[in-house]
Amino acid sequence: MTSTQAPPSLADALLSADLLFGREELDTLIADMGRAIDAALDGERAVFLTVMNGALMFGGQLALAICTDLEFDYVHATRYRGATAGSDLHWLREPVAAMQGRTVLLVDDILDEGHTLKAVRDDCLRRGAKRVLVATLCCKRHDRCVEGIRSDFNGVELPDRYVFGYGMDYYEQGRNLPAIYALKD
Repeated sequence: MTSTQAPPSLADALLSADLLFGREELDTLIADMGRAIDAALDGERAVFLTVMNGALMFGGQLALAICTDLEFDYVHATRYRGATAGSDLHWLREPVAAMQGRTVLLVDDILDEGHTLKAVRDDCLRRGAKRVLVATLCCKRHDRCVEGIRSDFNGVELPDRYVFGYGMDYYEQGRNLPAIYALKD
């Protein structure tokens, strides 16, 4: 798709997509995740670090499900692939919260292969975080995840298909859908 072409139709994608998880089910899972995070933090004020843009919806809802006081920050980062610096992280916005000696709760919408999430987690540790807990709305079931990254808290597991909704996009559309959908194989 070139910059002058219109993206594929979200409405058409929804007609042929499978609904994997609806809003009510996700609401319940996120509330449960908030309670588990409260228990893990045990009163410690952590840095709640949201990965943009995908984790915006999930992160906001998760934050409201956590009773422990938090300091909020966000990152926006991409990873170059292919012939350019394959494992380097390109920051569109770096975190500004002090991390030295603190717990960071790194929040993202999906753990797919994990390259960017691992790079952001490793950067938090480089900045002095004593631990980084990873919270994801969903993880894909496959064997392509980079070594050394996992979710400490995860809402749902997804099939290895193209998914969208609840922060995940379909050609930069549909992030605000209140459910998770998958395209047919």
